[in-house]
Amino acid sequence: MDWGLVLILLAMGAAGGFAAGLLGIGGGMVLVPFITMIFTARGFAPELVVHMAIATSLATILFTSVSSVRAHHKMKAVQWRIVALLTPGIVLGSWVGPWIAKQMNSSALALFFGIFITFSATQMLLGKKPSATRELPGTGGMFAAGGAIGVVSGLVGAGGGFLSVPFMSWCNVKIHNAVATSAALGFPIALAGTLSNIYFGWGEPGLPEHSLGFIYVPALLVIVAASMSMAPLGARTAHRLPVATLRKVFAVILYFLAAYMLWKAFH
Repeated sequence: MDWGLVLILLAMGAAGGFAAGLLGIGGGMVLVPFITMIFTARGFAPELVVHMAIATSLATILFTSVSSVRAHHKMKAVQWRIVALLTPGIVLGSWVGPWIAKQMNSSALALFFGIFITFSATQMLLGKKPSATRELPGTGGMFAAGGAIGVVSGLVGAGGGFLSVPFMSWCNVKIHNAVATSAALGFPIALAGTLSNIYFGWGEPGLPEHSLGFIYVPALLVIVAASMSMAPLGARTAHRLPVATLRKVFAVILYFLAAYMLWKAFH
C-alpha cells in the first residue's frame, strides 16, 4: 500500500475508534462505506468488494471493543449481567450473519446495508423515550434479542450498537450504561463474525493477496493501529458531553454514508 492510502486508513481508523468509544457502535457503520470506496478504487473484484469491506470492518472491532470497554469499565458503566445474558445469542447470530451475507451478491448486500443505516440514523434522530415500566426480558427473550443483534451485526460488519443501544434504552437501561455495555458486546460479535468470515471466505476465487478469508489484512492492521488509540478518548468523551446532541450529528453523517451504499447497490 502507498503512503497516501495508509494515511486515509489511519484517519478512518481514528474516526471509527472514536465513534466506537463515544456511542458503543464498534465503528463499523462509519468504516464499511469508506472501505468499500477504497477497495473499489484499488480494483478489487466487484462481486467481493462489499463482502471484504464488511469482514475487514468487523475484524477491527475485535481490537476497538477491548480498548473501548476498558475505558468504560473504569467508570463502572458496563452492565456485565446484561453482557452475560445477550452473549450466547450474539455468538450464534454473529456466526450465521456472514454465512447469510455470502449467499447475497454485492449489490444486494450494499442495498441491505444502506437501508439498515438509514433506519438506524432515523431511530437515532427520533430518540423516542420508552415506557417507564418497561424492563429487560427474561433469559429466553435476551437470547432471542442477542441472536437478532448478532445476525444483523454479522451482515453489516458493525459492533451491534445500533441495535443493542436502542434495545437497552427501550428497556430503560440508562444511556451511558447502554453505550458502555454495547461496547463490551462488540467483542463476542466481532470474534464470532471474524471467525465466520475467515471460514466462509477461505479459498474464495478472486480474493486479493494478503486476504484471510474475506478479511483484507493490510487494511485491518492500519485501521486497528489508529482505532485502538482513539476508542478510549471517545469513551471518556461519552461521559462528559450530551450524547443526544452528538447522536443527531452522527445520524446526519450516517445518512450521507447510506446514500453512498444505496448508490453502490444500483451501480
